[in-house]
Amino acid sequence: MGGISIWQLLIIAVIVVLLFGTKKLRNLGTDLGSAIKGFKGAVSDEPAKKDEATEENSANSDSLGDKTAEKSNVAEKEKDKV
Repeated sequence: MGGISIWQLLIIAVIVVLLFGTKKLRNLGTDLGSAIKGFKGAVSDEPAKKDEATEENSANSDSLGDKTAEKSNVAEKEKDKV
């Protein structure tokens, strides 16, 4: 009773088609679809980029740890010489 019936929706759809035309509505649908597809692609790429960044950070920290260990070994050898 207070809701929108199917006839009211059909009348609104006919008015929209008459105002904008089918070509503009088709272009609007295509643009909207490509925008949603691009958004989904960006969202799904985000976790992959985070994983790559995490791997790079862990590789950098490992190499940094190796360099620090090498420096401490060199320092210990120099102390032994003295």
